[in-house]
Amino acid sequence: MRPSLPAVMTAIQISAPGPADVLKPLQMPVPVPQSGEVLIQVRAAGVNRPDVLQRQGNYPIPPGASPLPGLEVAGTVAAIGGGVTTHAVGDEVCALTNGGGYAEYCVAPEGQVLPIPQGVSMLQAAAIPETFFTVWANLFQLGHARRGEVALIHGGTSGIGTTALMLCREFGLRAFATAGGIEKCEAIREMGGEPINYRQESFVEVVLARTEGRGADVILDIMGAAYFADNLATLARDGRLLLIGFLGGGIAEHVNLHAIMTKRAVVTGSAMRPRSAQEKAAIAASLKEYVWPVLAQGRCLPMIHASYPLARAADAHREMESSQHIGKIVLVM
Repeated sequence: MRPSLPAVMTAIQISAPGPADVLKPLQMPVPVPQSGEVLIQVRAAGVNRPDVLQRQGNYPIPPGASPLPGLEVAGTVAAIGGGVTTHAVGDEVCALTNGGGYAEYCVAPEGQVLPIPQGVSMLQAAAIPETFFTVWANLFQLGHARRGEVALIHGGTSGIGTTALMLCREFGLRAFATAGGIEKCEAIREMGGEPINYRQESFVEVVLARTEGRGADVILDIMGAAYFADNLATLARDGRLLLIGFLGGGIAEHVNLHAIMTKRAVVTGSAMRPRSAQEKAAIAASLKEYVWPVLAQGRCLPMIHASYPLARAADAHREMESSQHIGKIVLVM
């Protein structure tokens, strides 16, 4: 079903790998939803670290994905492809996309499209999918985080970090989180976490001291190699280290395998974008069951640091790269 729609739309392209200035607006045809796809008229789109990495040429696009940046959107269903039964034209939805979110219209597989929880604004909804899918899939599904455990979240004021902290508080985990600076540490405290200023103190020493030497049951890490040895030192016995980023390098040297063996540690990780549509749909279904009711009650809502018009996508990227933000950055149409 495809009602009357404009023939062309404004989108933001990556004209060449490079700095934020390579993000350029262009006019292009409105996508046509294929079988199993939903076309969304985008009202707002989240900005995420993978968008920056893609712009820099450091995040390969999976086969068949849109070359346009943008991994999450919120808006109104404008058309549906064949076989779509869970959404109808006019529905207000948010979606984890396979790229293409920096545009006035975007397609997404049906299973990655979710209704906007009651009481949640378009701006907030656009900041939900990428980080909530990532945190839920890694911390709670892959990492089996559960009530009463201790979590360590690196980058506690990033979009991922703020989401993880709020979900830890909601589901009964004690959470430590690293950040640089007094303001960011205070934000972590307000979200129920125990802040660690990595510029002034060792997260290994703080976590071990405050847990009477036990350590963290689960660690969600965006740094990679730079933190690998210290993460192992911080893990409790039977702890799980979940790698979701490599801001501190992707190759860890001189790994202490003895520490992994004696602690019975699990070291694993995942990326969201290469997952299959079926895997992403399963994560979406779990979120709808366990997290959507929480959002509808006004809890765990994403923290919005700033919003920019679509045409100022480059400024949004500069904001993210400054690392001064607390929470999410969103583009609005």
